[in-house]
Amino acid sequence: MNDKLPPDPCCRLASVSTEPHGHAAQRRPDASGRWLALGVLSLAQLMDVLDNTIVNIALPSAQHDLGFSSADRQWIVTGYTLAFGSLLLLGGRLSDLFGRRRMFLIGVIGLLLASAMGGAAASFNALLLARIGQGACAALLAPAALSLLSVIFSDQAEERGRAFAVFGAVSGVGGVLGLLLGGVLTEALSWRWSLYINLIFGAVALLGALAFLPRDDSPQRMPLDLSGAIAATLGLLGIVSGLGNAAANGWSGLGTLGPLLAGLGLMIAFVLIEHHAEQPMLPLRIVLDRTRGGAYLTLGVTGMGMFAVFLFLSYYLQDILKFGPILSGAAFLPMIGAVVVSSIVSGAALFPRMGPRWLVSAGCGLAAVGMAMFTAIDANSSYAAHILPPLLVSGLGFGMIISPVQNAATSGVQHQDAGAASALVSAAQQIGGAIGIAVFNSLSSTAIAAHTARHAASASRPASIIDATLAGNHLVFGAACGAFLCGGILATLLFRSGPIAPRPLA
Repeated sequence: MNDKLPPDPCCRLASVSTEPHGHAAQRRPDASGRWLALGVLSLAQLMDVLDNTIVNIALPSAQHDLGFSSADRQWIVTGYTLAFGSLLLLGGRLSDLFGRRRMFLIGVIGLLLASAMGGAAASFNALLLARIGQGACAALLAPAALSLLSVIFSDQAEERGRAFAVFGAVSGVGGVLGLLLGGVLTEALSWRWSLYINLIFGAVALLGALAFLPRDDSPQRMPLDLSGAIAATLGLLGIVSGLGNAAANGWSGLGTLGPLLAGLGLMIAFVLIEHHAEQPMLPLRIVLDRTRGGAYLTLGVTGMGMFAVFLFLSYYLQDILKFGPILSGAAFLPMIGAVVVSSIVSGAALFPRMGPRWLVSAGCGLAAVGMAMFTAIDANSSYAAHILPPLLVSGLGFGMIISPVQNAATSGVQHQDAGAASALVSAAQQIGGAIGIAVFNSLSSTAIAAHTARHAASASRPASIIDATLAGNHLVFGAACGAFLCGGILATLLFRSGPIAPRPLA
């Protein structure tokens, strides 16, 4: 079938290509246009990742300004997480059904509006609604961006490797950059600029998308799997909500077990629905492929470990070493450099020749070594001698994980499934991060309580808050080391040796 599209003034750099088996025609940009498109997609990815962390440092100022309680404060973070995590699979499938470029544009415009609303919020409810809107629009944007990247760079292994190297580097550094940028904007301007900054990024991304992203509108509309969409959305909502409640309610609390069990039950129902659906929202062939299934599992497990560095090390720097918010963010800059270098070298130079198996395994090993090094920090540790070395080692490991795994997770996928496959990448990271938050907070609290109880009756060495906190941090970093080791084992067992062919499956 030769679906020749009419000339598109917004895509003058694109040339028409046809897809076999009745797939949608895809305008792929020429050589220079591809890299301009990559810049647009990377900027959108940066917006997605920034929004997970940039507001965190600004929350105390927002709380003081708007006058809401500390109990309400967590909902500004949780509202975004719940909307983003629960709607990812639906967002990915909508990209496949209605066009990746269209969903990308809708996501960017929605994120612009939600960010403007949040920056101008005059009450807690308005700010919460804006954060929920940001999460929902990010759930449209993230899978659309990754699937566009996968389709645009689908035919040449070396170009694809370089593109995913850049995209992976942005994914790896965005969270840390959000912490730094949030501190700078809050101290220099106002907490509102942690939301307004999206207006600048979003405007550039929108103009770039209109100019450089190829059209991929499908001439054949397939019906949306409504029952599968409802089951997946509510199931993910339950899982993310239950994990988010674990720190406050404990693992046996009704607020934790209720949503978790309901979410798991709905996800089992979702799998059964998809198995029998004529047009499933998530075709099971996506996850049953050995390479992609291994990529999703590895992303989930390593996502737990990455969380430990960003959150608990930030706590350590501010609570124990007394770094300010800006200095704490700046402390991660060497890690950003290590992630960028490692992502580019591993994704562009090594992945096309080696494939993901030994590359990701080595990255997990390096990250595990970095976590093990963090278990030696104490109240008298210096940044240069005790913090910087494991930051660099962990950053090199992260870069060797993120870019190759994202590439592997979207390689060989059928054209009409690219959005769903890309959504699973973000969903795996989101669920892994949520599990990491719940488990590591629980481990930390348990270790702190145990340390305090052991020293409570000691007159010679009474309990110290700093020592108890360090005991919790050491346990968390040790558990993160174990998570990365598990990720390395999964990568070794599930990925095949050798490079992955970039062509779509028939």
